[in-house]
Amino acid sequence: MARLRAGDRVLLALDFDGTLAPLVDDPDASRALPEAVVALDRLSGASGLELALVSGRHLDDLSRLAQVPDGTWLVGSHGAERGRRVAGALERVALDLPPEAAALRDEIGDDLDAAAGTVGGARVEHKPASVVLHTRTATPADAARLTELALALGEREGVDAMHGKDVVELSVLDVTKGHALADLRGELEVAVVVYVGDDVTDERAFVTLGAQDVTVKVGPGETAARHRTDSPESLAEALGALATGLDLP
Repeated sequence: MARLRAGDRVLLALDFDGTLAPLVDDPDASRALPEAVVALDRLSGASGLELALVSGRHLDDLSRLAQVPDGTWLVGSHGAERGRRVAGALERVALDLPPEAAALRDEIGDDLDAAAGTVGGARVEHKPASVVLHTRTATPADAARLTELALALGEREGVDAMHGKDVVELSVLDVTKGHALADLRGELEVAVVVYVGDDVTDERAFVTLGAQDVTVKVGPGETAARHRTDSPESLAEALGALATGLDLP
């Protein structure tokens, strides 16, 4: 708040699932808390403040589910996809994926489809630059077995494996949320980045940010973040308080 009042440009970037939106078993049922939606809409009127959502979700899903104001940057697939909300629609930045990377992505997808296809509660998601194994509703034994298989597949193929809450994502591009924040920092010429997230994949962003930045972990667990809030509900309350502190309507 003090940096904004001093005239500095600030990027407020947040994860979606588990951060703005409570975690749910059905990913299509995930929605940001109404209080968070209102707070972000208010904050969009702050001079010098840029808003971004940085998620592991496919960019199309993130854009469809996230109720964010125009001007908000949307980063999907842990940094592989990017766009911006303009006039209520997604204005996408084109992804340039080399043919050999696309072929490897498809091969990994076929292997995971074969492994998870007969396991109840498991599903495979195909993204532009990665393949994701979801095990939230699988039995603990099946989830553990499939997770081990996916991690071994990633190691064998030499691709980046991101192991989060009930997910393993195998990406054929070397991108992370930390890379995405660095790109946004440079392009938007902000002095301070505030990043808020709840998952293991958010740790890759926390560790890239400097002493002038603000990192916030949502929920329990070890973290490199320097601050913590208990839940999406407490985060929504804090965002509302920030908007009020900035005298935003």
